[in-house]
Amino acid sequence: MRAYVLINASAGRAIDVARSLAGVSGITNADAITGEYDVIAQVDAPDVAGIGNVIVEKIQKVDGVFKTITCLAVR
Repeated sequence: MRAYVLINASAGRAIDVARSLAGVSGITNADAITGEYDVIAQVDAPDVAGIGNVIVEKIQKVDGVFKTITCLAVR
């Protein structure tokens, strides 16, 4: 199962957040982006519970992460 997590970071922290997420187990890719959100991360896990675990235990605990929005891939 795949999800894209849109992340709002604290001011000036987008690149730091993206770098902190790179290489973390369950996170396939993380990029600082322009627009309404600051970082986008691709998360892969066996099921929805696994996706939720990566978000709560790994992404939301990164210093500088302010808010997350999760978009589950349907195909």
